[in-house]
Amino acid sequence: MSRIIRIGIDDSAIAPATPEMEQERRVAIFDLIEDNSFAVPGRDGAPAPDGSFVLDLCIREGRLVFDMTDEAGAKVAEFHLSLGPFRQVVKDYFQICQSYFDAVKRLPPAQIEAIDMARRGIHNEGARTLQERLEGKASLDIDTARRLFTLICALIPQG
Repeated sequence: MSRIIRIGIDDSAIAPATPEMEQERRVAIFDLIEDNSFAVPGRDGAPAPDGSFVLDLCIREGRLVFDMTDEAGAKVAEFHLSLGPFRQVVKDYFQICQSYFDAVKRLPPAQIEAIDMARRGIHNEGARTLQERLEGKASLDIDTARRLFTLICALIPQG
């Protein structure tokens, strides 16, 4: 079974994350490494690479870059995705996350739960967008896509 065993994020080109977003990022990385499904198809008649992958995520020249290597550091694949399809869902996700973080401090549990349900819905939309954008380049399950979407949010500048 192919999977991601290590992940790196180059966020040097953006402003520092809030403590809440940094915590979400740490949890997403931990959960992703613990349980994920990520496969890369074979190219040019070669069989699909099987095994463990190291993923480096970054924004380069205005595009989201997935740089995949094997454990030894040999290049497996590199995908460049347009940020356009992610911008609105990431913006919506940041807005609902801020509402959620604010609600946790001052609202009753029923209202927090309603905001959290909306947050999860937007998160699922982002995960589905990621799966669609990676179609033909990589296959991943919805849980892996959700965790990767959290990490992508850390890379897309807000404002």
